[in-house]
Amino acid sequence: MTSIGVAGLGRMGAAIAQRLVETGHAVTVWNRTAARAEPLRAMGATVASSPSELAAACDVVITILTDAAAIDEVYRGPSGLLAAPVTGKLFLEMSTVRPETEEQLSAEVAGKGADFVECPVGGTVGPALKGQLIGFAGGDAAAIDRARPVIETLCRRFDHVGPVGAGSSFKLAINLPLAIYWQALGEAFALCRHLPIDRAKMIEIFQETSGAPNVLRARGATVAQALDGKSLGPGLFDCDGMRKDLRTMIAEAQSRGFDLPVAAATLGVFDEASAAGWGSRDCMEMPTYVVSGASRA
Repeated sequence: MTSIGVAGLGRMGAAIAQRLVETGHAVTVWNRTAARAEPLRAMGATVASSPSELAAACDVVITILTDAAAIDEVYRGPSGLLAAPVTGKLFLEMSTVRPETEEQLSAEVAGKGADFVECPVGGTVGPALKGQLIGFAGGDAAAIDRARPVIETLCRRFDHVGPVGAGSSFKLAINLPLAIYWQALGEAFALCRHLPIDRAKMIEIFQETSGAPNVLRARGATVAQALDGKSLGPGLFDCDGMRKDLRTMIAEAQSRGFDLPVAAATLGVFDEASAAGWGSRDCMEMPTYVVSGASRA
């Protein structure tokens, strides 16, 4: 049986690890905050004391980390993944970062005699637990074929979109219109806020129009609850996470010689929301923030 390690147990990392445990894999986990590993230990996962211990114990290592700084620490630190003997192992890197971060890491992993595939994913905790994510794989064909059984356990669809770095480009691209949509939807609702119609009915009407993406059709009732002032609880994909992604998109565009003016304007609104205490709220609450700002104007 292939042993799989998961380093990084944020909401998505924990859900991915749980999915692997529940589908019968031998799973070892590690997280900087050790308490986050305990629910997975109770499900049958082994808990490593360091990234290097995890890498030594596993054939495949999955990482899904916050940003490039976290990748640097977890891979290159004194007890990092690459401090262990990793010849012949496979690293599957699923973080949302700039392509250059993955390209540099891939070269280092190859220098240690291991295979490397990047596969950031679209989706949140619910799809992760059901194996319904969408993956954007970058790497050489042989490494991706080796990673395929694991990726297919986690994803209802994945595509080989190019060499290492291409997956990151694709992930940033698919997140950009979603971020902008939450702001645009709030502005649209602000134009209707004076009308005598309840929020659920308003969402239902929007869902039937050509301006409704999949996320509104699937999560419209949740958006309506937020507009009615109901708390959604901890964010599945919070506003601060989207701010990080927007900054990454903008930096990547600038490195390639162009700007993203609409993304930059959206980042400004997300920054304002975070400063007002909305950073940990789900992105689906952003239309509520935008409407409330329009009401104050």
